[in-house]
Amino acid sequence: MAPIDELISAYREAQRDPDFHRELEYLLSSYVGRPTPLMLARRLTDHLGGARIYLKREDLCHTGAHKINNAVGQALLARRMAKTRIIAETGAGQHGVATATVCALMNLKCVVYMGTEDMRRQELNVFRMRLLGAEVVPVESGSRTLKDAINEALRDWVTNVADTYYLLGSVMGPHPYPVMVRDFQSVIGREARAQVLEAEGRLPDLLIACVGGGSNSIGLFHESIADESVRMIGVEAGGQGDQLGEHAARFSGGKPGVLQGTRSYVLQDEDGQISTTHSVSAGLDYSAIGPEHAYLHDIGRISYSKASDAEALDAFQLLARLEGIIPALESAHAIAEVIKVAPSMTSEQIVVVNLSGRGDKDVNTVAELLANHSSKE
Repeated sequence: MAPIDELISAYREAQRDPDFHRELEYLLSSYVGRPTPLMLARRLTDHLGGARIYLKREDLCHTGAHKINNAVGQALLARRMAKTRIIAETGAGQHGVATATVCALMNLKCVVYMGTEDMRRQELNVFRMRLLGAEVVPVESGSRTLKDAINEALRDWVTNVADTYYLLGSVMGPHPYPVMVRDFQSVIGREARAQVLEAEGRLPDLLIACVGGGSNSIGLFHESIADESVRMIGVEAGGQGDQLGEHAARFSGGKPGVLQGTRSYVLQDEDGQISTTHSVSAGLDYSAIGPEHAYLHDIGRISYSKASDAEALDAFQLLARLEGIIPALESAHAIAEVIKVAPSMTSEQIVVVNLSGRGDKDVNTVAELLANHSSKE
């Protein structure tokens, strides 16, 4: 509890400090490249024949995903706390790259824990992290994915708390991380709300985002929670089937439990042991979901669906061919939901989907999967 209490106190002080917010806003503008555009996807809209579809272009952030928003904020907090060593976990590698990036910028030592299965799937991002000066520590335990990387990062943090800051990448883990990461990512929703009001003169009818831990989705959703006219859909990883171990859809196959400092919906067996998960996208391959998502699900404010690996791959290719944008496989799950729901809406209705990252990191994975599929036909 001691490192958590220290972090809570430091974050509360930073929230009250205008200088902290000024420096954060400066870096988000000059370094991250905010505000990111809200783009009308004309060809995708015409192809689906329903609602007007806007893409919130978080793929255009420095480092290629929304993760940098939170990394900049927490790195500023770590420096404020006089911590000189930063540790992080990563699944898809984007949070690891974002953390390594801000550590290079701020002259902080960086150690990133990553499951060896994710390292295999995300070789490009592993190289990028090392190029930026980070030490990437392979994790061989468990399923060798995000859950196991978080375990190792937590162990490191409590062992080396005097000089070490744990820069957690999503809206999970012990308080204050779910609140803190949400606050840093909510810039996405604030911008999107203002941008769609300027473009259309009204609020959107529907917001859609993929949900792993849930940072990009809560980032888009948070600003509009009080707007009752705005529907929201979070899209989980449906994987390859409905059995435990075949997917990462916590609301479809999970039940309340505690994992890594959070009570939420967790994929677990009858004995409460944490289940393995599967997703074509490393960033959605996690056994639990952020606790605020669990709350918003339970009160019925946000609906949660799932997209299968095959649907995500189809969406990945469709967006590339229609809009010239190669999305991250995580973001492709959100596009898959758009493909399902937009045709049933009218041309007067508006959908905003969070394009949370770009797909450079996933091109080799997709090429391999498509080649295997072709060879079976």
